[in-house]
Amino acid sequence: MAKDRLICGIDVGSTKVRVIIGSLGEDGSGHASVPNVIGVGVAPSLGVRKGAVVDVEETIKAITTAVEEAERMAGEPVDHAVISIGGPTIVSQDSRGVIAVSRADGEILPEDVARVVEAAQAVSVPMNRKILKVLPRSFAVDDQSGIKDPVGMSGIRLEVEAHIVTALAANVKNLTKCVHQTGVDVDDLVPTHLAAAEAVLSKRQKELGVVLIDIGGGCVSLAVFEEGTALTTACLPVGAAHITNDIAIGLRTSVDAAERIKIEFGTCQPNEVARDDQIDLSSFSNLDHQMVSRYQLAQIIEARLAEIFQMVREHLAHIGRDGMLPAGAVLTGGGSKTAHIVDLAKDTLGLPVQVGYPVELEGIVDKIDDPSYATAIGLLIWGSRSQRRSSSFERGRVMGTLKEWFKSFMP
Repeated sequence: MAKDRLICGIDVGSTKVRVIIGSLGEDGSGHASVPNVIGVGVAPSLGVRKGAVVDVEETIKAITTAVEEAERMAGEPVDHAVISIGGPTIVSQDSRGVIAVSRADGEILPEDVARVVEAAQAVSVPMNRKILKVLPRSFAVDDQSGIKDPVGMSGIRLEVEAHIVTALAANVKNLTKCVHQTGVDVDDLVPTHLAAAEAVLSKRQKELGVVLIDIGGGCVSLAVFEEGTALTTACLPVGAAHITNDIAIGLRTSVDAAERIKIEFGTCQPNEVARDDQIDLSSFSNLDHQMVSRYQLAQIIEARLAEIFQMVREHLAHIGRDGMLPAGAVLTGGGSKTAHIVDLAKDTLGLPVQVGYPVELEGIVDKIDDPSYATAIGLLIWGSRSQRRSSSFERGRVMGTLKEWFKSFMP
Protein backbone atom coordinates (compact mmCIF):
# COMPACT_ATOMS: atom_id res chain seq x y z
CA MET A 1 0.00 0.00 0.00
CA ALA A 2 1.36 3.40 -0.93
CA LYS A 3 2.30 5.23 2.22
CA ASP A 4 0.89 8.55 0.97
CA ARG A 5 -2.55 6.89 0.83
CA LEU A 6 -2.45 6.13 4.56
CA ILE A 7 -4.03 8.64 6.92
CA CYS A 8 -3.87 8.65 10.70
CA GLY A 9 -5.76 10.57 13.38
CA ILE A 10 -4.42 10.86 16.94
CA ASP A 11 -6.84 12.19 19.54
CA VAL A 12 -4.75 13.19 22.57
CA GLY A 13 -7.40 13.51 25.26
CA SER A 14 -7.28 14.06 29.00
CA THR A 15 -8.34 10.48 29.80
CA LYS A 16 -7.52 8.47 26.67
CA VAL A 17 -5.28 8.65 23.61
CA ARG A 18 -7.15 7.22 20.62
CA VAL A 19 -5.49 6.44 17.29
CA ILE A 20 -7.23 5.47 14.06
CA ILE A 21 -5.41 4.49 10.87
CA GLY A 22 -7.27 4.57 7.57
CA SER A 23 -6.55 4.10 3.91
CA LEU A 24 -7.81 6.12 0.98
CA GLY A 25 -8.75 4.21 -2.12
CA GLU A 26 -10.18 5.73 -5.28
CA ASP A 27 -13.66 5.60 -6.75
CA GLY A 28 -14.39 5.02 -10.41
CA SER A 29 -13.73 8.66 -11.27
CA GLY A 30 -10.23 8.58 -9.83
CA HIS A 31 -11.18 10.60 -6.75
CA ALA A 32 -10.41 9.46 -3.21
CA SER A 33 -13.22 7.47 -1.58
CA VAL A 34 -14.34 7.67 2.06
CA PRO A 35 -11.70 6.54 4.58
CA ASN A 36 -11.40 2.80 5.15
CA VAL A 37 -10.53 2.13 8.81
CA ILE A 38 -7.80 -0.52 9.08
CA GLY A 39 -6.35 0.06 12.56
CA VAL A 40 -7.49 1.29 15.99
CA GLY A 41 -5.46 1.86 19.15
CA VAL A 42 -6.27 3.27 22.58
CA ALA A 43 -4.22 3.94 25.72
CA PRO A 44 -4.81 5.68 29.08
CA SER A 45 -3.71 9.31 29.03
CA LEU A 46 -1.98 10.25 32.27
CA GLY A 47 0.15 13.15 31.05
CA VAL A 48 -2.60 15.47 29.79
CA ARG A 49 -4.85 17.64 31.92
CA LYS A 50 -7.67 19.74 30.42
CA GLY A 51 -6.13 19.39 26.98
CA ALA A 52 -2.65 20.57 28.00
CA VAL A 53 0.44 18.38 28.36
CA VAL A 54 1.54 18.31 32.01
CA ASP A 55 3.90 15.32 31.81
CA VAL A 56 5.91 14.91 28.60
CA GLU A 57 7.16 11.38 29.30
CA GLU A 58 3.72 10.02 30.19
CA THR A 59 2.20 11.64 27.10
CA ILE A 60 4.88 10.18 24.81
CA LYS A 61 4.33 6.76 26.39
CA ALA A 62 0.55 6.92 25.88
CA ILE A 63 0.82 8.06 22.24
CA THR A 64 3.43 5.38 21.50
CA THR A 65 1.28 2.63 23.03
CA ALA A 66 -1.85 3.66 21.12
CA VAL A 67 0.01 4.11 17.81
CA GLU A 68 1.73 0.72 18.10
CA GLU A 69 -1.59 -1.00 18.82
CA ALA A 70 -3.17 0.62 15.77
CA GLU A 71 -0.15 -0.26 13.60
CA ARG A 72 -0.33 -3.93 14.64
CA MET A 73 -3.99 -4.07 13.69
CA ALA A 74 -3.42 -2.25 10.39
CA GLY A 75 -0.26 -4.14 9.49
CA GLU A 76 1.18 -0.83 8.32
CA PRO A 77 3.51 1.68 10.00
CA VAL A 78 2.54 5.36 10.10
CA ASP A 79 4.92 8.31 10.11
CA HIS A 80 2.51 11.24 9.84
CA ALA A 81 -0.85 12.07 11.43
CA VAL A 82 -3.49 14.72 12.09
CA ILE A 83 -3.53 15.59 15.81
CA SER A 84 -6.29 16.97 18.05
CA ILE A 85 -5.77 19.83 20.47
CA GLY A 86 -8.29 21.00 23.04
CA GLY A 87 -8.79 22.56 26.44
CA PRO A 88 -10.06 25.87 27.86
CA THR A 89 -7.05 27.72 26.40
CA ILE A 90 -8.52 27.24 22.90
CA VAL A 91 -10.29 30.53 22.16
CA SER A 92 -11.79 32.13 19.07
CA GLN A 93 -12.47 35.56 17.63
CA ASP A 94 -13.96 37.08 14.50
CA SER A 95 -11.90 38.77 11.81
CA ARG A 96 -12.19 40.36 8.38
CA GLY A 97 -9.88 40.41 5.36
CA VAL A 98 -9.95 42.64 2.27
CA ILE A 99 -7.86 42.47 -0.92
CA ALA A 100 -7.94 43.75 -4.50
CA VAL A 101 -8.61 41.09 -7.17
CA SER A 102 -5.37 40.35 -9.01
CA ARG A 103 -6.54 39.70 -12.58
CA ALA A 104 -7.09 42.61 -14.95
CA ASP A 105 -10.42 41.14 -16.12
CA GLY A 106 -11.59 40.89 -12.49
CA GLU A 107 -12.06 37.11 -12.42
CA ILE A 108 -11.53 35.72 -8.92
CA LEU A 109 -9.10 32.81 -8.74
CA PRO A 110 -8.44 30.32 -5.92
CA GLU A 111 -5.21 32.24 -5.28
CA ASP A 112 -7.29 35.36 -4.51
CA VAL A 113 -9.36 33.40 -1.99
CA ALA A 114 -6.16 32.16 -0.33
CA ARG A 115 -4.82 35.74 -0.17
CA VAL A 116 -7.97 37.20 1.40
CA VAL A 117 -8.09 34.40 4.00
CA GLU A 118 -4.43 35.14 4.78
CA ALA A 119 -5.32 38.83 5.11
CA ALA A 120 -7.95 37.87 7.71
CA GLN A 121 -5.13 36.48 9.87
CA ALA A 122 -3.63 39.95 10.25
CA VAL A 123 -5.35 40.48 13.58
CA SER A 124 -4.00 41.40 16.97
CA VAL A 125 -3.06 38.04 18.54
CA PRO A 126 -0.99 37.99 21.77
CA MET A 127 2.61 36.83 21.41
CA ASN A 128 1.92 33.73 23.50
CA ARG A 129 -0.87 32.51 21.21
CA LYS A 130 -0.80 30.70 17.86
CA ILE A 131 -3.48 30.73 15.15
CA LEU A 132 -4.73 27.19 14.56
CA LYS A 133 -7.53 27.67 12.04
CA VAL A 134 -9.06 30.43 9.96
CA LEU A 135 -12.63 29.47 9.08
CA PRO A 136 -14.22 31.61 6.35
CA ARG A 137 -17.90 32.34 7.04
CA SER A 138 -18.83 34.26 3.93
CA PHE A 139 -17.29 36.34 1.16
CA ALA A 140 -18.26 39.63 -0.41
CA VAL A 141 -17.42 40.72 -3.98
CA ASP A 142 -17.66 44.50 -4.29
CA ASP A 143 -21.16 45.27 -2.89
CA GLN A 144 -22.51 41.73 -3.10
CA SER A 145 -22.29 39.90 0.24
CA GLY A 146 -23.25 36.47 1.56
CA ILE A 147 -21.23 34.56 -1.06
CA LYS A 148 -20.09 31.06 -0.13
CA ASP A 149 -17.58 30.46 -2.95
CA PRO A 150 -16.42 33.48 -4.98
CA VAL A 151 -14.12 31.55 -7.36
CA GLY A 152 -15.05 32.32 -10.98
CA MET A 153 -16.99 35.48 -10.11
CA SER A 154 -15.86 38.92 -11.28
CA GLY A 155 -15.16 42.00 -9.21
CA ILE A 156 -12.59 44.52 -8.04
CA ARG A 157 -12.58 43.94 -4.27
CA LEU A 158 -12.84 40.66 -2.36
CA GLU A 159 -13.70 40.51 1.35
CA VAL A 160 -14.07 37.64 3.82
CA GLU A 161 -15.73 37.35 7.22
CA ALA A 162 -13.75 34.73 9.13
CA HIS A 163 -13.65 32.96 12.48
CA ILE A 164 -10.15 32.51 13.92
CA VAL A 165 -9.30 29.79 16.47
CA THR A 166 -6.13 30.21 18.54
CA ALA A 167 -4.28 28.20 21.18
CA LEU A 168 -1.49 28.88 23.65
CA ALA A 169 1.78 28.60 21.74
CA ALA A 170 3.37 26.67 24.63
CA ASN A 171 0.60 24.03 24.53
CA VAL A 172 1.01 23.65 20.78
CA LYS A 173 4.78 23.29 21.12
CA ASN A 174 4.56 20.74 23.95
CA LEU A 175 2.00 18.61 22.12
CA THR A 176 3.87 18.59 18.80
CA LYS A 177 7.10 17.78 20.65
CA CYS A 178 5.49 14.73 22.27
CA VAL A 179 4.14 13.50 18.93
CA HIS A 180 7.50 14.03 17.18
CA GLN A 181 9.24 12.07 19.94
CA THR A 182 7.16 9.03 18.94
CA GLY A 183 8.49 9.21 15.37
CA VAL A 184 5.31 10.70 13.89
CA ASP A 185 5.22 13.95 11.91
CA VAL A 186 2.32 16.36 12.49
CA ASP A 187 0.34 17.01 9.30
CA ASP A 188 -2.15 19.30 11.02
CA LEU A 189 -3.43 20.38 14.43
CA VAL A 190 -7.22 20.45 14.65
CA PRO A 191 -9.31 21.71 17.61
CA THR A 192 -11.28 18.84 19.13
CA HIS A 193 -14.71 20.39 18.56
CA LEU A 194 -14.03 20.99 14.85
CA ALA A 195 -12.76 17.43 14.42
CA ALA A 196 -15.78 15.93 16.21
CA ALA A 197 -18.09 18.08 14.07
CA GLU A 198 -16.60 16.54 10.92
CA ALA A 199 -17.51 13.10 12.21
CA VAL A 200 -21.06 13.54 13.53
CA LEU A 201 -22.70 16.59 11.94
CA SER A 202 -24.41 16.50 8.56
CA LYS A 203 -24.27 19.32 6.04
CA ARG A 204 -27.99 19.96 6.57
CA GLN A 205 -27.56 20.32 10.34
CA LYS A 206 -24.79 22.87 9.82
CA GLU A 207 -26.99 24.82 7.41
CA LEU A 208 -30.02 24.89 9.71
CA GLY A 209 -28.12 25.76 12.89
CA VAL A 210 -26.75 23.31 15.42
CA VAL A 211 -24.53 23.20 18.50
CA LEU A 212 -22.07 20.35 18.96
CA ILE A 213 -21.41 19.50 22.62
CA ASP A 214 -18.34 17.27 22.99
CA ILE A 215 -18.25 16.02 26.60
CA GLY A 216 -14.67 14.97 27.11
CA GLY A 217 -12.88 13.90 30.27
CA GLY A 218 -11.24 17.22 31.14
CA CYS A 219 -13.49 19.74 29.43
CA VAL A 220 -16.59 20.26 27.29
CA SER A 221 -15.98 21.65 23.79
CA LEU A 222 -18.66 23.57 21.91
CA ALA A 223 -19.04 24.46 18.26
CA VAL A 224 -22.07 26.36 16.93
CA PHE A 225 -22.74 26.13 13.19
CA GLU A 226 -25.13 28.19 11.11
CA GLU A 227 -25.53 28.55 7.34
CA GLY A 228 -22.92 25.85 6.85
CA THR A 229 -20.06 27.54 8.71
CA ALA A 230 -18.78 27.82 12.29
CA LEU A 231 -20.46 30.69 14.10
CA THR A 232 -18.52 30.33 17.33
CA THR A 233 -16.40 27.82 19.25
CA ALA A 234 -15.72 27.57 22.97
CA CYS A 235 -14.42 25.26 25.67
CA LEU A 236 -15.85 24.89 29.17
CA PRO A 237 -13.40 23.99 31.99
CA VAL A 238 -15.48 21.07 33.23
CA GLY A 239 -15.92 17.54 31.91
CA ALA A 240 -16.79 13.91 32.59
CA ALA A 241 -13.84 13.53 34.99
CA HIS A 242 -15.52 16.07 37.27
CA ILE A 243 -18.55 13.79 37.47
CA THR A 244 -16.25 10.95 38.55
CA ASN A 245 -14.67 13.16 41.21
CA ASP A 246 -18.12 14.18 42.48
CA ILE A 247 -19.09 10.51 42.80
CA ALA A 248 -15.85 9.69 44.65
CA ILE A 249 -16.54 12.47 47.17
CA GLY A 250 -20.28 11.85 47.45
CA LEU A 251 -20.00 8.08 47.91
CA ARG A 252 -16.70 8.24 49.85
CA THR A 253 -14.89 5.84 47.57
CA SER A 254 -11.79 5.88 45.36
CA VAL A 255 -11.70 7.64 41.99
CA ASP A 256 -11.09 4.34 40.17
CA ALA A 257 -14.10 2.76 41.84
CA ALA A 258 -16.18 5.87 41.14
CA GLU A 259 -15.36 5.67 37.43
CA ARG A 260 -16.45 2.02 37.24
CA ILE A 261 -19.63 2.76 39.18
CA LYS A 262 -20.42 5.67 36.86
CA ILE A 263 -20.01 3.49 33.76
CA GLU A 264 -21.99 0.53 35.11
CA PHE A 265 -24.76 2.17 37.11
CA GLY A 266 -24.66 5.84 36.12
CA THR A 267 -27.82 7.71 35.07
CA CYS A 268 -28.75 11.37 35.22
CA GLN A 269 -32.46 10.79 35.91
CA PRO A 270 -33.02 9.96 39.62
CA ASN A 271 -36.74 9.43 38.98
CA GLU A 272 -35.87 6.39 36.87
CA VAL A 273 -34.18 4.70 39.85
CA ALA A 274 -35.89 3.02 42.81
CA ARG A 275 -35.02 4.78 46.06
CA ASP A 276 -34.20 1.51 47.79
CA ASP A 277 -31.87 0.32 44.99
CA GLN A 278 -28.40 -0.26 46.49
CA ILE A 279 -24.89 -0.70 45.06
CA ASP A 280 -22.34 -2.94 46.78
CA LEU A 281 -19.02 -1.05 46.71
CA SER A 282 -17.06 -4.20 47.56
CA SER A 283 -17.64 -5.27 43.93
CA PHE A 284 -15.52 -2.30 42.79
CA SER A 285 -12.95 -1.84 45.54
CA ASN A 286 -11.23 -4.09 48.07
CA LEU A 287 -11.12 -1.18 50.51
CA ASP A 288 -14.86 -0.42 50.48
CA HIS A 289 -17.52 -2.70 51.95
CA GLN A 290 -20.53 -0.42 52.38
CA MET A 291 -23.75 -0.25 50.37
CA VAL A 292 -24.64 3.05 48.71
CA SER A 293 -27.83 4.36 47.20
CA ARG A 294 -28.11 4.28 43.40
CA TYR A 295 -30.63 7.12 43.73
CA GLN A 296 -27.94 9.24 45.39
CA LEU A 297 -25.55 8.35 42.57
CA ALA A 298 -28.09 9.55 40.01
CA GLN A 299 -28.58 12.82 41.92
CA ILE A 300 -24.82 13.48 41.88
CA ILE A 301 -24.54 12.86 38.12
CA GLU A 302 -27.67 14.90 37.39
CA ALA A 303 -26.39 17.91 39.34
CA ARG A 304 -23.09 18.09 37.46
CA LEU A 305 -24.55 17.48 33.99
CA ALA A 306 -27.31 20.03 34.60
CA GLU A 307 -24.60 22.54 35.50
CA ILE A 308 -22.73 21.75 32.25
CA PHE A 309 -25.84 22.16 30.10
CA GLN A 310 -26.73 25.39 31.90
CA MET A 311 -23.27 26.73 31.04
CA VAL A 312 -23.88 25.74 27.40
CA ARG A 313 -27.22 27.56 27.45
CA GLU A 314 -25.59 30.69 28.86
CA HIS A 315 -23.05 30.60 26.03
CA LEU A 316 -25.84 30.29 23.47
CA ALA A 317 -27.67 33.19 25.10
CA HIS A 318 -24.48 35.27 24.93
CA ILE A 319 -24.34 34.86 21.13
CA GLY A 320 -28.10 35.28 20.71
CA ARG A 321 -28.85 31.65 19.84
CA ASP A 322 -30.60 30.42 23.01
CA GLY A 323 -33.48 28.25 21.74
CA MET A 324 -32.81 29.47 18.20
CA LEU A 325 -31.05 26.47 16.61
CA PRO A 326 -33.51 24.41 14.49
CA ALA A 327 -31.19 21.37 14.30
CA GLY A 328 -30.78 21.50 18.08
CA ALA A 329 -27.84 20.02 19.97
CA VAL A 330 -25.72 16.98 19.15
CA LEU A 331 -23.92 15.32 22.06
CA THR A 332 -20.69 13.40 21.58
CA GLY A 333 -17.61 12.36 23.54
CA GLY A 334 -17.39 9.72 26.26
CA GLY A 335 -19.64 11.65 28.64
CA SER A 336 -22.53 11.56 26.17
CA LYS A 337 -23.02 7.84 26.85
CA THR A 338 -24.59 8.53 30.28
CA ALA A 339 -28.05 6.98 30.51
CA HIS A 340 -30.96 9.42 29.93
CA ILE A 341 -28.58 12.29 29.11
CA VAL A 342 -30.69 13.29 26.09
CA ASP A 343 -33.75 13.90 28.28
CA LEU A 344 -31.80 16.06 30.72
CA ALA A 345 -30.22 18.04 27.87
CA LYS A 346 -33.63 18.67 26.26
CA ASP A 347 -35.07 19.94 29.54
CA THR A 348 -32.11 22.23 30.27
CA LEU A 349 -31.33 23.56 26.79
CA GLY A 350 -34.88 23.78 25.46
CA LEU A 351 -33.70 22.30 22.15
CA PRO A 352 -34.04 19.01 20.25
CA VAL A 353 -31.12 16.81 21.32
CA GLN A 354 -29.52 13.63 20.01
CA VAL A 355 -26.33 11.66 20.57
CA GLY A 356 -24.02 11.91 17.57
CA TYR A 357 -22.45 8.75 16.17
CA PRO A 358 -19.64 8.87 13.60
CA VAL A 359 -20.57 8.49 9.92
CA GLU A 360 -18.85 8.43 6.51
CA LEU A 361 -16.50 5.53 7.17
CA GLU A 362 -15.81 2.04 5.92
CA GLY A 363 -13.77 -0.88 7.28
CA ILE A 364 -13.71 -2.07 10.90
CA VAL A 365 -16.29 0.49 11.99
CA ASP A 366 -17.79 -1.82 14.63
CA LYS A 367 -14.80 -1.06 16.87
CA ILE A 368 -15.33 2.71 16.67
CA ASP A 369 -19.12 3.05 16.47
CA ASP A 370 -18.99 5.01 19.69
CA PRO A 371 -19.34 8.75 20.52
CA SER A 372 -16.01 8.68 22.37
CA TYR A 373 -14.24 8.06 19.03
CA ALA A 374 -15.87 11.06 17.31
CA THR A 375 -12.81 13.30 17.53
CA ALA A 376 -10.39 10.64 16.30
CA ILE A 377 -12.68 9.81 13.38
CA GLY A 378 -13.08 13.50 12.60
CA LEU A 379 -9.29 13.80 12.40
CA LEU A 380 -9.26 10.92 9.91
CA ILE A 381 -11.92 12.62 7.78
CA TRP A 382 -10.08 15.96 8.05
CA GLY A 383 -6.87 14.32 6.83
CA SER A 384 -8.63 12.55 3.96
CA ARG A 385 -10.21 15.79 2.74
CA SER A 386 -6.86 17.55 2.91
CA GLN A 387 -5.38 14.82 0.70
CA ARG A 388 -8.26 15.15 -1.73
CA ARG A 389 -7.77 18.93 -1.96
CA SER A 390 -4.04 18.43 -2.54
CA SER A 391 -4.72 15.85 -5.26
CA SER A 392 -7.29 18.10 -6.93
CA PHE A 393 -4.91 21.05 -6.81
CA GLU A 394 -2.13 18.96 -8.33
CA ARG A 395 -4.42 17.70 -11.10
CA GLY A 396 -5.56 21.27 -11.78
CA ARG A 397 -1.98 22.52 -11.93
CA VAL A 398 -1.01 19.78 -14.40
CA MET A 399 -4.07 20.44 -16.58
CA GLY A 400 -3.30 24.16 -16.57
CA THR A 401 0.26 23.48 -17.67
CA LEU A 402 -1.00 21.23 -20.49
CA LYS A 403 -3.46 23.90 -21.66
CA GLU A 404 -0.69 26.50 -21.79
CA TRP A 405 1.51 24.03 -23.70
CA PHE A 406 -1.24 23.37 -26.29
CA LYS A 407 -1.90 27.10 -26.63
CA SER A 408 1.75 27.63 -27.59
CA PHE A 409 1.13 25.61 -30.77
CA MET A 410 -1.97 27.54 -31.77
CA PRO A 411 -1.74 30.49 -34.18
